[in-house]
Amino acid sequence: MSKLGNLGARLHRGEISYDFVGKRKIWYGISILITITAIVGLAVRGLNMGIEFQGGAVFTTPTKMSTSVAQAEEFAQDASGHQAIVQKLGNGSLRIQIAGIDTDQSDRIKQELAEDLKLDPEKLAADLVGPSWGEQIANKAWEGLAIFMVLVTIYLAIAFEWRMAVAALVALIHDITITTGIYALVGFEVTPGTVIGLLTILGYSLYDTVVVFDSLKEQTKDITKQTRFTYGDIANRSINGTLVRSINTTVVALLPVAGLLFIGGGFLGAGTLNDISLSLFVGLAAGAYSSIFIATPLVADLKEREPAMKALTKRVLAKRAQSPADEDLADARTLAVDDSDEATPAVVGPRNQPVSRGRGRGRTSGKRR
Repeated sequence: MSKLGNLGARLHRGEISYDFVGKRKIWYGISILITITAIVGLAVRGLNMGIEFQGGAVFTTPTKMSTSVAQAEEFAQDASGHQAIVQKLGNGSLRIQIAGIDTDQSDRIKQELAEDLKLDPEKLAADLVGPSWGEQIANKAWEGLAIFMVLVTIYLAIAFEWRMAVAALVALIHDITITTGIYALVGFEVTPGTVIGLLTILGYSLYDTVVVFDSLKEQTKDITKQTRFTYGDIANRSINGTLVRSINTTVVALLPVAGLLFIGGGFLGAGTLNDISLSLFVGLAAGAYSSIFIATPLVADLKEREPAMKALTKRVLAKRAQSPADEDLADARTLAVDDSDEATPAVVGPRNQPVSRGRGRGRTSGKRR
């Protein structure tokens, strides 16, 4: 068995564990700090909305252009007075995006660009994108997100309980806020692909959370009938028992997304992959973090506020406080028995074998003939 598999088996059996729930205030503090940073990034820098949301024009040159991307960006900015995004496509043509212009401006910019690029204006394809289409996409995305949140909350409240539904909802909002904040800080363009990526990560984030919740629900049946573990103890065991599984599934999901982001978008220059791959990469990592460090500890916090759980915690702590005294008394009794055994001489049988005290007086420990 591999070291990771052995570690997972020991965590699942409870032989070793890490106190995630006990140190929940540390995780809350880290999450609050990250969330505040993301919100500040959104407030200060804002999101770099793509042309689909702002409206504008897209110009596409013929194949095998000798003009570089930097030169094309300079020509487009001089002709329009707006910031331009230029991408070199696989066939050698250039794709020039200029946001915030109307039809009249588009015709003028097309003529100037054709002159700068030394092209026939008829060979420079121009597509005008209206902002209303982007607004419709954004509105549909918000509606889908709201419906998803409501359905998830209802399902978790029925399948588990309302505290778990609240914790899962907080974790989802945490993941979305961090992902959008990183988009603002990095400056990547927000496109419909980004919206699709944001909606996709919600399922991945919820998956790890539900796995831990299912284990927690199973282990907390009839929890008040015992005095060994508090609710927080069992919640911590649930996290540790599914920890390696969560790590494995997250790593396996992150590897292909990292290939899209760093290899496809970075080395190969496929910039169109960045919009969806960044949201998936950040969202998957944030979802794995929130399921371990946010959702389950928050459930433990909410659950331990119940009167029954408070009473259970008092009984468990009281029993643990008595345990050292009971252990000392047991050690003292064991020591007294050992001393009495040393003071009593051994009885020797016919074959010089000591007599067993548990088999009756005068009966040797050997077999009866």
